[in-house]
Amino acid sequence: MIHGESYKPIIAEAAKMAIGEENIYERVYIFELLKDKNDPNAVAGAVGFSVRQPKFYVFKAKAVLLATGGATLLLRPRSTGEAAGRTWYAIFDTGSGYYMGLKAGAMLTQFEHRFIPFRFKDGYGPVG
Repeated sequence: MIHGESYKPIIAEAAKMAIGEENIYERVYIFELLKDKNDPNAVAGAVGFSVRQPKFYVFKAKAVLLATGGATLLLRPRSTGEAAGRTWYAIFDTGSGYYMGLKAGAMLTQFEHRFIPFRFKDGYGPVG
């Protein structure tokens, strides 16, 4: 059985073998999508920088997959009183993918991302 903590290294190893380790960029913050000059409805790449080294990257691509997660921090929870400070939302779901998609001209419909936190002792969070 594959557990969550071992899943990422397994997938990373398969990716390295499939496309080559020299084609994998880690810890690069993408902040802008580049539009195709010949097709205004297509994205042709992305621009980003390394979060560990003073490097700037410009990526060209035939296809771009925007997989940044959802947006759990846009609205306040409905919890009140003591529960208001104990509600946990994922801090990494900032909505940056929605922003980049909108800025590049995407039509944002039929969102498939839902955030369902686990339940934990003495904690409050949305369920269902």
